[in-house]
Amino acid sequence: MVNFQPICVMPILDNVCNFAATIQIEQMRQILSFLATMLLFFCSTHGKIMAQNMQQNMYITIGEQTESVTLVENTATKALMERLKQAPVTVKLNSSGGFEIWGSLGFSLPTSNQQINAQPGDVILYNGSNICIFYGTNSWSYTRLGKIDGLNESELHSFLRAGESNISVTLSLSSGETSLTPNPSTEGDGNIYSLSGQRVVKPSHGIYIKNNKKVKL
Repeated sequence: MVNFQPICVMPILDNVCNFAATIQIEQMRQILSFLATMLLFFCSTHGKIMAQNMQQNMYITIGEQTESVTLVENTATKALMERLKQAPVTVKLNSSGGFEIWGSLGFSLPTSNQQINAQPGDVILYNGSNICIFYGTNSWSYTRLGKIDGLNESELHSFLRAGESNISVTLSLSSGETSLTPNPSTEGDGNIYSLSGQRVVKPSHGIYIKNNKKVKL
């Protein structure tokens, strides 16, 4: 006669349950890790997009040349942007000190003055109502507005008409790089023209007309 020993199934069930729980916990960890990775990616991407959207640009036009200015973020630039949303502002500036052109804006902006070592290309607010655009260097108590993009000292000298007086400078929020009404006499000819319609053989940096569109060279 065979004797059968009683088998307790409870430990077996406990082991099965623990194994199942372990699998579920591991899956949950993987899911949580994936979600955390996606959240970090979203936050990083969103932060970059927000930073790009927050970057403010203004444009300076002197004669037939327009250059972009990357503005800093402060109360002065916010007030200036609001002013330029209404209409472009044209001022008359004069060379001074061998390092800048400057003059009155015709209105005041909030100041946050500090000692600044201004460098070529810097756009500065002086005494709340004067704009200074540098082609050289100077140290004074200023409120920083921004910096002209992409021009070296020689190009700044030329663009800002260093040494001249009564320089007409227009500040705006538009680069003017928009399509023009077609002109049959120049349409598609590939030549480059100034904004006044004169053909330009050797264009320098600035805004020109080519194939009836404004282009920046």
